[in-house]
Amino acid sequence: MTVPESGARGWYKSSYSAQANECVETGRAVPGGMAVRDSKDPSGPTLRFTAEAWAAFVGGVKAGELAGG
Repeated sequence: MTVPESGARGWYKSSYSAQANECVETGRAVPGGMAVRDSKDPSGPTLRFTAEAWAAFVGGVKAGELAGG
């Protein structure tokens, strides 16, 4: 299967997932925003978010709005 280029650069995997097998990676999307992919399948599909949507997501995580339970 051919997957379209995400346009993301500088993929990064969290240091919290160093030994885990179920991780995601983030990369800066071009021309802005953020892309997310499965670290086990780097050539697979990616999710792309605008800069505003990514900032809202990160803000929600920091505020504890997305905590499970």
